[in-house]
Amino acid sequence: MTVTHADVQAAGERVAGHVLRTPVLEISPGLIFKLEQVQRSGSFKVRGAFNRILSAGTLPPAGVIAASGGNHGLAVAYAARALGVRAEIFVPTVASPVKVAGLRALGAEITQTGAIYSAAAEAAAKRAAETGALPVHAYDQPEVIAGQGTLALELMEQAPGVDTVLVAVGGGGLASGVSLGLREGVKLVAVEPELIPALHRALRAGHPVPVEVSGVGADALGATQVGDLAFGILSAAGGGLPGAGVESVLVSDEAIIDARRRLWSEHRLAVEHAGAAAYAALLSGAYRPADGERVAVVLCGSNTDPATLTG
Repeated sequence: MTVTHADVQAAGERVAGHVLRTPVLEISPGLIFKLEQVQRSGSFKVRGAFNRILSAGTLPPAGVIAASGGNHGLAVAYAARALGVRAEIFVPTVASPVKVAGLRALGAEITQTGAIYSAAAEAAAKRAAETGALPVHAYDQPEVIAGQGTLALELMEQAPGVDTVLVAVGGGGLASGVSLGLREGVKLVAVEPELIPALHRALRAGHPVPVEVSGVGADALGATQVGDLAFGILSAAGGGLPGAGVESVLVSDEAIIDARRRLWSEHRLAVEHAGAAAYAALLSGAYRPADGERVAVVLCGSNTDPATLTG
């Protein structure tokens, strides 16, 4: 099963009117932020959620079901409520209290189980088999990946001169979708926490491999391994895909915390730790643009406790 640029374009038409066309902000010459943290439900995830549900046709009486570290669950719950559909969300015990509270506010049925995302995903899959609910995967379904790629279609229209796009990676749904939505010649930099290097190790091994999950990004970037579909797309990037290939870099928790703090103190942009990971790659030097290189950084989520923005 594959996902193509045409799928991303079709997703763009499908989700139009359901998701926001988020703004871009040029904070200095050659450096642009894509402000996806102001997206509906607080992250890019709503793009894939809407595309998956709207692509399904007639939905089962049990509605939709998802497992999530928080942001995907919020997106599915938001989309389900907007479409008048029942939603059941499984989240790990490490999920942010802010995100769990948001799920409740959206009317989702919530089950907290397991210490990491994969445990919640196993429980959700078992429940879906029992109820017949439509599974909406957090990152490894064609419709989800295509939906996330609509972010790149927007960015290419908003900032046509961009050479490189930096995105955070958990299971790889955003990065793979974005890679399909970029125009020819644009490079993708995939940024992961050092403590959760799922894509980085998969690219070295030549296939997805399990990794330990810990650190400040665990609730949103806590996939124990990159998705099979996402890996297939990202490992092939540059070989017949629109963009100019994928570079994988790692950043420390300290760099992520510093980037998040600086996004708030210097730009008054409130993001969660995962939302700051891509910017951390620039600030820490994990990715160093060439002279004259024009860079866009995706700030991918804002579901966080505002009281923690300065720490």
